Amino acid sequence: MYGYAGTILRIDLSSGTIEKQPLDENLAERFIGGRGFVAKLLFDELPRGIDPYDAQNLFIAATGPLSGHLVPASGKTHFGTKSPATGGYADSNMGGHFGPALKYAGYDVLLLTGCAPAPSYLFIEDGQVEIRPADAYWGQGALIAEKNMKTDLGEDFQVLTIGPAGEQRVRYACLSHDFGRQAGRSGVGAVLGSKRIKAIAVRGTGSLPVFDVKKAFAAGKDAFKKVSAKPGFTEWTPEGTAGITNWVNEVGVFPTRNFKTSFSDHYEEINGKAILKKLKITDKGCYCCPTPCGKYGHTRTKLGDAYVEGPEYETIALFGGNCELKTIEEVAYANYLCDELGLDTISAGAVISWTIECFEKGLLGEKEIGRPVKFSDLETVDYLLEKIVAREGIGDLLAEGVKKAAEKVGQGSDAFAIHVKGLEWTGYECRNAPSMMLAYMTADIGAHHARAWVLGHDMAGAWTNVHDLVSGGGTVERQPPAQIKADSARFVIDSQHTRPLFDALGICRLQLMELGFEVENYEELFHHITGKKRTWKEMLGVSERIWNLTRAISAREIEGFGRCWDFPPERFSTEPIPSGPNEGYFIPKESLEQLLDWYYAARGWDTNGLPTRETLVRLGLEDVADVLRVEGVPIS
Repeated sequence: MYGYAGTILRIDLSSGTIEKQPLDENLAERFIGGRGFVAKLLFDELPRGIDPYDAQNLFIAATGPLSGHLVPASGKTHFGTKSPATGGYADSNMGGHFGPALKYAGYDVLLLTGCAPAPSYLFIEDGQVEIRPADAYWGQGALIAEKNMKTDLGEDFQVLTIGPAGEQRVRYACLSHDFGRQAGRSGVGAVLGSKRIKAIAVRGTGSLPVFDVKKAFAAGKDAFKKVSAKPGFTEWTPEGTAGITNWVNEVGVFPTRNFKTSFSDHYEEINGKAILKKLKITDKGCYCCPTPCGKYGHTRTKLGDAYVEGPEYETIALFGGNCELKTIEEVAYANYLCDELGLDTISAGAVISWTIECFEKGLLGEKEIGRPVKFSDLETVDYLLEKIVAREGIGDLLAEGVKKAAEKVGQGSDAFAIHVKGLEWTGYECRNAPSMMLAYMTADIGAHHARAWVLGHDMAGAWTNVHDLVSGGGTVERQPPAQIKADSARFVIDSQHTRPLFDALGICRLQLMELGFEVENYEELFHHITGKKRTWKEMLGVSERIWNLTRAISAREIEGFGRCWDFPPERFSTEPIPSGPNEGYFIPKESLEQLLDWYYAARGWDTNGLPTRETLVRLGLEDVADVLRVEGVPIS
C-alpha cells in the first residue's frame, strides 16, 4: 500500500502480548487514516458500556497517508479512546514529530488495550517493541520526563509523555510531546495514565512506499514554494495563533470572566505582539512545517520563571480572558504549569474560572476551597492547578471537569458551567454568533472549535437569516422566523467535513485555513503518494462517513444520548452579554432548538439527533446500522 507503513501495532498491556497486523486496504480505502482509523477501530472493538478507565478501553494513536511525507505540515498524529470527560467518542490531535517517527518505525496505528501491572513505558525502535519499567519517570512532570527519557535513550527518539494529571486520572489530562505540543482535548492523557503508561518512545529509520517518487518529490517542493508565496505567509508566522487575539476581542467574542462577557480591556497586554515583545526567543514548528506557529520563549513572574512554548490563542483566551490574568508573562506561566502537570489548558482555564465564579456567588467557600480565590490572580491559578493534579481537597472535585463538578455543587452552578457534552468550551463566546454556536453544540467530542470554525461568517453578517435568531438589547421574547433556508446549517456541516479531513490525512489544516493553500494541491500530492485518484469532494464524502460514525459511537456509549446532549449552558440563552461590542445579545432557547432542527434535517438525522438507517446506508455504513439495531440503539 503506497503512502502507508502497512502495519497496525497491537499491544495488550495486561498480558504483554505484542502483535503486528497488516493494515487492511479496505480500512484505508473507506476511512483514509488518522481520525478515520480511530473511529472505525473504536466502533468495531470497544466493548460497549465499559468505564473509560476500564482496562478494556482502547487507546489508539493513528497516522494518515500523508503523515511523514514531503507535504507541508505533515507531522500530525490522531489519538482516540472512550472519553473520561463525556463518556462518548473521544479524539485529540497533535503536531510535532511523533507520527512520522511511528510510520518510519513501520506502523500506521498503535492500539493499546489492557493495563500494565506497574508503571511502564513503550519502547519502539523499528521492529523492536518492548514494554519497559517507568519507575524512574513516574511522578515526573511531562516536560521533565521527556527531557530525561531523551537523555537516557537518545535525542533522536520522539517521546510522548503524560504528566502527574494523567497519572491521577484527571479527566482533562493531555498528552505531551516535543516540549510544547499537546493532544489536549477529551482526556486522552487520563486514559493512558489509567493504563499505567507514562510514555511512548519511538525511533524509526525505515522508509515509506511512494507510488511515484519523482512526481511526489516535485509536487512536494512546489507545494512549499506555493505556501511561502501566499499573501498571508509573512503575516501569519511571527505571532502564530496568538495573532488572532485583537480581532476576536474587537468583534466581541473574547471569553472573559468565565464567559460572563465577551470583551477584555487588557487584551493588548496578552496578545501576539505582547509575546513578541516580552517572551519570544524563537519560532518553533512541527515536522515539515513551513509556517511555524509555536513560539518558544521565557517568562518571569512573582511565582517563578520558566521556558515555555506558547501561549497559543486558546490558552490566552482561557487564562488571559476567562481567568483574567493581566499580563502575557502570567498567561505563559499558567501555560507552563499546565504543560508540566499534563493538563489541557482549555479545560483547566474553564474549570478554574467556574470555581472562582462559584466562590464569588457564595456557592463554594473558603472551607471547601481552602483559601479565597479570585480573578486576575496567578496565585489562585497556581493553587487550584496543584490541588487538581493532586486530587486533594477541592481538587478532587475539579479534576472531574465542570459538568460533573456542577452536578455535585448544584445551586444553579450548572448555568455557568461552560461545556457541551461534558467537554469545556474553547476560546470563542457565541451569543452573537449563531453559526459558531451551532458548531460548538454539534461537535462530536463536545465543545471544540477545531471541528468547525465559522466565526468569520457570523461576524461578517453573511447569514442574515441566521442572525434573526439572535436577541439583542435584552429582548427575551423575540421569536425565530418560521422559514429558514437549509443551507444555513449546511455551512457548518461543510466545515465539519473539511477541517476533520486533515485529521484523517495526517496533516495540519492551517495552510488551507489561514493561507488559502488550494485543495487541488492536496489532490495531486495524495495521488502521487498513494497512487489513488480521489477528488477533494470524494475525500469529503469519507469525512462525512467518519462524522456519522463518531456520532454512532456516542449513541452506543451514552445512555439517552441525543438532542439533549447538544445544548450549551443556560448562560448563553438567558443572560445578555453585559458589556463590549455585543452588549445585550443572547440566543434564546427556542432559537437553539431551531438551529438543531435545521442541522439534523440537513444531516439526515432524526429529530433526536441520531443518524437514520437510511443515512448510514447511504454513507456505506450499513454494518453500523445493523449493529445499532441489534444493540437496541434507537435509530429510525
